[in-house]
Amino acid sequence: MTDSLGQSQVLPYLFGLADKGVCVHLVSFEKKEFSEDIPRIKERCAENGILWYPQTYTKKPPLISTVKDIRKMKKKALSLHEAVGFDIVHCRSYIPAIVGRFLQRKKQLKLVFDMRGFWADERIEGGIWDKNSPIFKRAYNFFKKKEIEFFNESDAIVSLTNNGKQEIESWKNLPNRSEIEVIPCCVDLDHFHSDKVDQTALEEKRNQLRISKDDFVLGYVGSIGTWYMLPEMLDYYAVLRQKKSKAKFLFISREPKENIVNLAKEKGIPEEEIIVTGTTHNEVPTYISLFDFSIFFIRPTFSKKASSPTKQGELMALGIPIICNAGVGDTDLIIKDSNAGIVLENLDNESYQACNLDPSEYDKAEIRAGAEKWYSLKNGVEKYFGIYERLGR
Repeated sequence: MTDSLGQSQVLPYLFGLADKGVCVHLVSFEKKEFSEDIPRIKERCAENGILWYPQTYTKKPPLISTVKDIRKMKKKALSLHEAVGFDIVHCRSYIPAIVGRFLQRKKQLKLVFDMRGFWADERIEGGIWDKNSPIFKRAYNFFKKKEIEFFNESDAIVSLTNNGKQEIESWKNLPNRSEIEVIPCCVDLDHFHSDKVDQTALEEKRNQLRISKDDFVLGYVGSIGTWYMLPEMLDYYAVLRQKKSKAKFLFISREPKENIVNLAKEKGIPEEEIIVTGTTHNEVPTYISLFDFSIFFIRPTFSKKASSPTKQGELMALGIPIICNAGVGDTDLIIKDSNAGIVLENLDNESYQACNLDPSEYDKAEIRAGAEKWYSLKNGVEKYFGIYERLGR
């Protein structure tokens, strides 16, 4: 919950569910480097009626540390059940689902498998696990077997995308599968609203970052990580800057600046055109409002069928047009349905040259309406509540 993703993609849903009368006991594993934020998050949880039990996440050694964390999670969940007797266990992704299945069998609880993506395939395709290694190959096969079990035995399944849902529904080895509910990475539409952006603060940020009003700002928000294609995004900007007399590439990210700048230099992009700055979740809407156009290229692998980029809803909620690549989750469908930008079928120089990034061709209100249709947090909370009501009957 101390990660930015936890604060944007877990807590808002839980606060909404608690507001509807659901009693939530939250167990999460937190990275040591973010531990100083635990008191603040714990206070927010308490204010919203959430009982939170943060545990320490361990990363090394690989796999062994995961087994230890699973044991710790199981022990904590059992002790909580003894104390409060909860009825539903809601598991976000595959590791918690192992514990969820245990509780489902042992305590006859209802299990919600909130899959978030094809996790084992993400580990392989993202290069986190080497499938040629006997240990990681065994781990992959173990989780793919568990995946079938989770789909067959869960009382409810949540997918981030229609694309992921259709993929699962095409499998022939799921005779007992529950209905799949699609709930994308939703966004707090009140927080990400242009009317809420303080214009004085916006100008202060513009001055701090040395962005003039004449600059065309291409923007990226979020971590780079395993999946985002930084070299290709910089290639795109290298073409863009030849068309725009004054351009800047603004990264709202905690990524080390040198990682981006050094690669940009290799591609002939001047360092002064690359701006990298981190910020808090609360200030993200202000920084995004500096963008004329936004970009994200994601590796279009099998596992990404089930991926819903968090940033997409946030950008659209602020009316910022997007350029992205095809083949990732429901991104293509949503961009086209909402007239929210450009979807590239190919990432090559010819495609980049053919693009015309003109913000005046896009209606911010129409893009915002697309966010309201596809990414409403209120709708997401209602869908989760509907699942809980059904399982609680």
